[in-house]
Amino acid sequence: FDNGHLMSGSLDALIERLVPTPNYYPDRTFIFAFLLCCRLFIPPPNLLSRVSQVKILSDETKKLAFNLLQLLSEWAETFTNDFRDEVMMMHFKDITTYCGTLSAVSKEHRKVVGDTTQSLFKKFASLDKYDEVLSRATAAVEDRKLTTSSHYKSVLEVCSSPTIMAQQLSLIELERLANIGPEEFVQTFIPRDEADFKSTLSYIKRTSSLEAYVEWFNRLGYLVATEICLGHNKKVRAKVIDYFIEVATDCYDRGNFNSAMAIIAGINMSPVARLKKTWSKVKNRKFDRLEREMNPASNFAAYRASFKAAHLRKSDKNEYVIPFFGLFIKDVYFLNEGYSNRHSNGYINFEKFWQLSKLITDFVSWKEATCKYERNRAVLNYLMTVPVFSEDNLAYVSYDREVPDTPFEKERHKSLK
Repeated sequence: FDNGHLMSGSLDALIERLVPTPNYYPDRTFIFAFLLCCRLFIPPPNLLSRVSQVKILSDETKKLAFNLLQLLSEWAETFTNDFRDEVMMMHFKDITTYCGTLSAVSKEHRKVVGDTTQSLFKKFASLDKYDEVLSRATAAVEDRKLTTSSHYKSVLEVCSSPTIMAQQLSLIELERLANIGPEEFVQTFIPRDEADFKSTLSYIKRTSSLEAYVEWFNRLGYLVATEICLGHNKKVRAKVIDYFIEVATDCYDRGNFNSAMAIIAGINMSPVARLKKTWSKVKNRKFDRLEREMNPASNFAAYRASFKAAHLRKSDKNEYVIPFFGLFIKDVYFLNEGYSNRHSNGYINFEKFWQLSKLITDFVSWKEATCKYERNRAVLNYLMTVPVFSEDNLAYVSYDREVPDTPFEKERHKSLK
């Protein structure tokens, strides 16, 4: 401890601090930080097993049952994915059954058991449904592999309104954010320390929702570049560029920085950027502002200032701010790399986990936001399933639209034939 602030400790001591007693309940900030990062040292099922052992250690069953159920409820609410595990659910049922059958436990306690169980299974159903949506979208993309571009409507045919497109992008972003478990960030990083590595080797990392969100960013960028390159003449291509600049500006002004950055990335891809004749026809002058605001200089200082300002403008939970997710992951990564998991004496470096939990707590608040835009099924289906070109195909089509004019481009074009 340093001035009452927990800095480090052994794993056993930290687990002891987590486990409630009849007369003690851990601080909620500690619960979040420890449950977030404990998986680097002990699999969640093993930790819950340790917690469940407290039930035989006290005669003050009523108070103990309440505190146990409270901890279990908080754990299940925040780290739902931990309970998508047979062993974890076995311990969950052991604890809730034990607490529910105690003669000293009131109807209120039994209601907590029922509510926690019902909430958990409701979340399981929601997560399973989301997994199914992602699987169907992936399958649809595979089924609709781009063969002849005329088979598919262009973005301007699907949705001519940049405002509606920006709204639908926000719906997708918030849905994907909401399904990322906070623990996925920690599970992404395998500890380098040998002792830590051994303790996590047998635990299956679940990072699928996080990975799906990163893939969505990449897909949106390639979708933008594909739509531009599909334009059969420079006037059409310029019109599509103007359209996506307007969409990106709308996203940015709404606080959807992730979609804005993905669109900027797509427009800046070399197959698009090299189309000089096309760019000469672009009328929209807002792109300079977007590039200035999202400039990576000084660790994205301009974006960070804009994001902070947008976050402060939020007045209620129905307003949202969607961060540039790639930069957020980078922040988490460098924080993880900047601190060791253990001190030289073998104690766990809990100061690192306070810092990580502070970052991830911000993420939890972002993903709880909602928006009331009407869902447009045609636009959403287009965004999720329309085939996009690969990097090589984009380059080939780009050279077909405007012939190579440098030795590098000519050589690249030749290699793609």
